Amino acid sequence: MSEQKPNPYSGDNGAPGGPGYGYPQGYPATPGTPGYGYPATPPAPGYGYPQDTPAAPGYQPTMGGAGMPAPGQPQTYGGGSGFALGDITIAGDQIMTPSGPMPLRGAMWNASDLSRTETKIPAHAIVLAVIFFLFCLLGLLFLLMKEKTTTGYIQVTVTSGGRHHSTMIPAVDASTYPWVMNQVNYARSLSI
Repeated sequence: MSEQKPNPYSGDNGAPGGPGYGYPQGYPATPGTPGYGYPATPPAPGYGYPQDTPAAPGYQPTMGGAGMPAPGQPQTYGGGSGFALGDITIAGDQIMTPSGPMPLRGAMWNASDLSRTETKIPAHAIVLAVIFFLFCLLGLLFLLMKEKTTTGYIQVTVTSGGRHHSTMIPAVDASTYPWVMNQVNYARSLSI
C-alpha cells in the first residue's frame, strides 16, 4: 500500500487535530469566545443589525415651512396607504418614480389602452373539424371553438410638480385594463 506523507504546506507537518489544511479546528472552550461560528469582534451596525437611532425616511415630505414638525418629533405622513402601479409607487404624500419623487397632492393621472384582443379559431379545432367531417357532419361544430389572445400594453402617465412620468403595464388578458383603471382611480382619489 501507499504510505501517507505529511502535508508539506502545513506548519505542523499534518499532525491529526492540528490546524493544518483539512483538519477541523477545535471548538472554543466557552460559548461566545472567538472561533468557528463566532465573530472575533462585535459586528458594526449595518444591514441586518439593529441600530440605536431610527433610520431617516427614504423620501422628503413635500410640505415645507409650517407643515414640518419640530426636530425630534415623529413625522406623520398623510395621503395614500402605499401601493405600486408599474414602476410608479405612492408612499405617504409622494409619488416615487425612477425619474424622481413628485408630490401626490394635485397629481394628474391618465391611462391609455394600447392593447388588442384577437379572436381566432385554433389550429387543433380546424384539424378536428376536417377529421370528423369525413365521418359525420358534426365535425363542423369544432369550427365554433374560439380562442382569445390579448397583446399590448396599458400606458399609465402621471404629472405633478412640473414632472412627468410614464410607465407601460403588459396586458395579459381582457381584464387588465379595468384593473389598471381601478388602480388609477384610487390614485386620483388620493391626489385630491
